[in-house]
Amino acid sequence: PPAIWKIGILTAASMVKPGGLGPYWLWRVGQMTALVDQIRENISRVQTRIDKAETRSGRQSGSVKLVVVTKAQPITVVEAAIQAGAKILGENYPEETVSKLTALEPYRLSVEWHMIGHLQSRKARLVCEHFDCFQALDSVSLSQKLDRILAESQRRLPVLLEFNVSGEESKFGFSAWDESHWSELLPDIAAVLACQQLQVNGVMTMPPIFDCPEDVRPFFIRLRRLASYLNQQFPTHKWGEISMGTSSDFEIAVEEGATLVRVGTSIVGPRP
Repeated sequence: PPAIWKIGILTAASMVKPGGLGPYWLWRVGQMTALVDQIRENISRVQTRIDKAETRSGRQSGSVKLVVVTKAQPITVVEAAIQAGAKILGENYPEETVSKLTALEPYRLSVEWHMIGHLQSRKARLVCEHFDCFQALDSVSLSQKLDRILAESQRRLPVLLEFNVSGEESKFGFSAWDESHWSELLPDIAAVLACQQLQVNGVMTMPPIFDCPEDVRPFFIRLRRLASYLNQQFPTHKWGEISMGTSSDFEIAVEEGATLVRVGTSIVGPRP
């Protein structure tokens, strides 16, 4: 029946049993519907908190985009998130994402897929061929490899440059925790900007995790200041996108200038 499409292509496919549709069909319909409804409600809650943070900080309504982080989530959860209204999905593992894209092909044009995690050079082609944005570009060598691959198809890939603004050894990104040394970043940034197939749109960071979300504010301020500095140094390029903030601290990120917040647990729950 046409109504099957509304409950999800994967759920629908798994419900067709020998002898037709019966109690199992009804059970799966209920499961998928409940999941979509819950995620939709979670998105609404998070969006309300974003709206209030925009208002508190005097920002224009709608200036922040929500990235629903679905890394390591099963395909049924990703599909439910799309049906619930997610417009941008954040993923960390290229091979896993490709399998999701294949299974969810009918939704391809209705959602953007962003790579938000560290990328190993050997997986660069997967990002070039399958993702709509790469938010974690963290080295000149990787940018040049992406550029060469993209040139084969003359595709341009939107990217954000990832910066380590905390000094934590566990974090990736261009070293940017000491503002007095920002000028030392400029040759590397210029080399990235020289990659013609990369469309640099802004900056991204993963700050330390604190028990008190307020403690992360200085790191968000530093990234915002860095974006302003880069805009002064390279005024012909775009630096407007600032990706920062997760489930634990996205409201503070909005208050400090984020244009993209990456929220997973508060919307789709913890990873299995």
